[in-house]
Formats: sequence, structure tokens, C-alpha cells
Amino acid sequence: MDDFCVVMTTASSDETVQRVIDAALGQRLAACVQALPMKSHYVWKGEIRREAETLLFFKAKTADYAALEETIRAVHDYETPEIIRLDISAGLPAYLAWIVDSTR
Repeated sequence: MDDFCVVMTTASSDETVQRVIDAALGQRLAACVQALPMKSHYVWKGEIRREAETLLFFKAKTADYAALEETIRAVHDYETPEIIRLDISAGLPAYLAWIVDSTR
């Protein structure tokens, strides 16, 4: 089951969200991207920040993680975007097969 992962990132503008999603799907680096609005609270350069962001979940193959990370970094507008890989330890076989069929 270590062949699949969920990759997370956040963005604060609709333009960046769409640019990141289109790049990942266009290159077939993810089978699906889910976008959820949220409020982030964090420390950046010594200051407490609070911002509305969109959390993106990419369903992908672990073999494509490096390319997906590179693609997100290339089109993202954050200096240091959150890019986190969560390995999938189990999943519905038909869904995982769909990830394979939908990605490169």
C-alpha cells in the first residue's frame, strides 16, 4: 500500500489555488484534488498570522511525489509553501486502481 499518498498544500488566493490544481491535474500528477476553505493560524518570520486559506489534498502515487512537489513549488506564490506527503497505508482497491488509471 505504500504506492499511494495524499499530498497537502495551502494557498491564500483563488488564482494560486486554480494554478496549482491545473498544473497537477494537467501533468497527471494527481488523480483528484480536493479544496477546502479554512482559517490558518501560524508564526511567520516572528509574527503570529491569521489568514483565510484553501487546503488542497492531492490523491497521487508516491512515485510521482517529487514531480508533484516540484510542480507545486514552481507555480505557488508562497516563499515556503506547505507541501506534506501522507502515505496511504490502506484504501479501497478500486479507488487506488482509479488513481493509477488517472495518473501518469
